[in-house]
Amino acid sequence: MGAQMRVYRQRIRSVQSTKKITRAMELIAASRVVKARQYVVESTPYASALTRAVSAVASNSNVDHPLTTERAERRRAAVLIITSDRGLAGAYSVSAIKESAELIERLKGEGKDVMPFLVGRKAVSYYKFRRREYAQEWTGFTDNPKFEIAREIGQALTDAFNLGFDEGGADEVHVVYTKFVNMVTQDPKVLRLLPLEVVEGDLEGADLDHDGRPDGPMPLYEFEPSPEEVLDALLPKYITSRIFNALLQSAASELAARQRAMKSATDNAEELIKTYTRLANQARQADITQEISEIVGGASALADAS
Repeated sequence: MGAQMRVYRQRIRSVQSTKKITRAMELIAASRVVKARQYVVESTPYASALTRAVSAVASNSNVDHPLTTERAERRRAAVLIITSDRGLAGAYSVSAIKESAELIERLKGEGKDVMPFLVGRKAVSYYKFRRREYAQEWTGFTDNPKFEIAREIGQALTDAFNLGFDEGGADEVHVVYTKFVNMVTQDPKVLRLLPLEVVEGDLEGADLDHDGRPDGPMPLYEFEPSPEEVLDALLPKYITSRIFNALLQSAASELAARQRAMKSATDNAEELIKTYTRLANQARQADITQEISEIVGGASALADAS
């Protein structure tokens, strides 16, 4: 019985150490997710306004800009997959990878080659473990993305799109990210970044949908100096802002998922400690009962002998 008690006490100490770690990670994620949510709230209107402006130019002019024009033959698609650098965030990275796998399967079913671009060590590890090829990777910043990184990613995707299929580039660009809805819900989403999807119309008062795209008819515009120059100025900002917003949405989703996962782990640790404490008490009680039984038995034997 003594050996059994030692085992239970050792397990209790081990679970208590794990509980301290999970509790600390929960508190850290809880403190950081507030700021991450604020970043999402502040960046989304800017990305939405840029999307609306670019859509307005493209839909109200006859300009055939390379970044807004559908190509006759679409033979290769670039897919940006945004995951996390670290684990212990529940199904956050798995959901994004699963969503990207479904997108890639659909694109391949349409006869297109796929060129993956990876953000986060989880996506990189997934591809390296399965020995799958990918075009480029970015790691080390997923829970705190910077605008400079978004600009670098946007430039890489734009360069791939401008090259085209014959020169090893892509004919369309998709982004797989996790949209932050609230602290409980984070949904993996697919956004077609290039060529720009345009909503045409001529009425004022159009709103934006949840993805920041124009929802409803667009007003009429006049452009100075010219639609071509306006598009040249707006499109790089549009691409960078949408990628940056996707990175911020994913960062907030990662922190929320980690907080929830670590709270669940802490609660499970508390339940394990209670279970092992109860078992240790039962073992100690059984040991005491056995000792009392032995003492009483010995006393009875001595009484009978005398």
